[in-house]
Amino acid sequence: MGAEPANQTADWKALRGDVEGIADVAAERGRSFVESARSHATDYIDQRKGDAARSVTDLAKSVRESSKTFEAQPNIRAFFDSAADGLEHLGSSIEERSFSEFYEDAEAFARRAPVAVAVATFLTGFVVARFIKSTSAAPLNDTYPTHHRL
Repeated sequence: MGAEPANQTADWKALRGDVEGIADVAAERGRSFVESARSHATDYIDQRKGDAARSVTDLAKSVRESSKTFEAQPNIRAFFDSAADGLEHLGSSIEERSFSEFYEDAEAFARRAPVAVAVATFLTGFVVARFIKSTSAAPLNDTYPTHHRL
């Protein structure tokens, strides 16, 4: 009977060793998967940043063209030209920098000015909600068939 506890102890140690080995393999595969996913996401974002840079540059051109309609109002034209300059700078910056650099800059800005980030987030949400509301497909009265109107 004294041999049974020794065998059980050896079995538990072997089982524990097997479980630890499986856990190590799973952890390594998990790290490999996360690294691969991060690499693919970064590659995808870097490919798309060229598209984003072109879109911002096109927007800058449109804003600059819009400024020409304010020839008689130099203050308004200067505002539009300044906005176009800023957009052109942003487009160049997007093209030249990596996603990780943008992320680090955004993170640093959020730490330096959390209130500004909160206000900007709120205002962006408000503007997007207003835009969605204003571009809805049908007015509220036209969403119901005629026989349901009061």
